Amino acid sequence: MARTKDFDEREVLKKAICLFWNKGYNGTSMQELVDGLGISRSSLYDTFGDKHQLYLKALEAYQQGYGNQLCTLIRETPTAKAAIKAMLDLVVNNLLNDQQRKGCFMVNAGIELAAHDTEVNELICQNEQQLEESFLQVIRQGQQSGELDKAKDAQALARFLSNTVKGMQVYVKSTTEKRFFEDIIKIVLTVLD
Repeated sequence: MARTKDFDEREVLKKAICLFWNKGYNGTSMQELVDGLGISRSSLYDTFGDKHQLYLKALEAYQQGYGNQLCTLIRETPTAKAAIKAMLDLVVNNLLNDQQRKGCFMVNAGIELAAHDTEVNELICQNEQQLEESFLQVIRQGQQSGELDKAKDAQALARFLSNTVKGMQVYVKSTTEKRFFEDIIKIVLTVLD
């Protein structure tokens, strides 16, 4: 008879995200994972595979949670410009509410590993594509409703917004001045007019 797990995989993944986000992939040892996750080494290997597989699953879980937040914002915000502002505000609030100034888990993973780890690079690209597509969807809705200028290239605007988000996610490592990020958002919104 198969033995049942005495831990919640989602909770363990949340802990893994925190550990990897704080110390990076290379800075997190297997022993730190075992200690921090609160499961045995054999349970870790049986459930998640090796450290690399756990890292990939942590990135996927992070991406899924972030994607769900964006989809909810898009669905629940009545206008395109308000949705874009809400998306940018979400990014800034998440960044500024983090006392450890870790930045974005995905951006950190990209900087640390994407150049030489094809699986991580693939996840980073998927995450970037998801963000860009979210912005693109909102921009096209705004152009169809007449709220946003139809003459502007929707794809180029989505890429600009995605790049802005990525820049803010890096900038938070050196500044947590809310006004700094508010200025960026204010200028970004003028580009949409």
